[in-house]
Amino acid sequence: MNDSKIKVLLVEPEKYPKEIVIDDSLEAMQEVVGGDIEEYMPYDDDVAIICNEEGKMRGLPLNRAVYVQDNDKKEMVDIICGKFFICYAPPESESFQSLPDDMMKKYKEQFKYPERFSKDVGGNIVAEPFKPKSKDYER
Repeated sequence: MNDSKIKVLLVEPEKYPKEIVIDDSLEAMQEVVGGDIEEYMPYDDDVAIICNEEGKMRGLPLNRAVYVQDNDKKEMVDIICGKFFICYAPPESESFQSLPDDMMKKYKEQFKYPERFSKDVGGNIVAEPFKPKSKDYER
């Protein structure tokens, strides 16, 4: 990648994630998420989830759950609303960078299936992965 473009993983509601190349500019990032961006770094890897800062307040569609591993238990800590992308965000850098191939593969697998959200009998929110109807459904 040249310095003016970065390769990221785009995750949209009800679609499989896909690699895209975007301009390395605030405007391009805002266009991808549909508004002001927010950087969210819930993982140990040096990756950032870039999402719409007002996604929940604006009622954007529920997209994917974010989980953290606590011993042997996976715990849902958040739900991202609207489109988001994942990029590389090393602490020593002042800008976002292309997602390395190994992390692209890891997060493509982690966010592979879209999710539907509901409440269980105890009132807890649960996410159920599902397969989109077809590849044509992604367009």
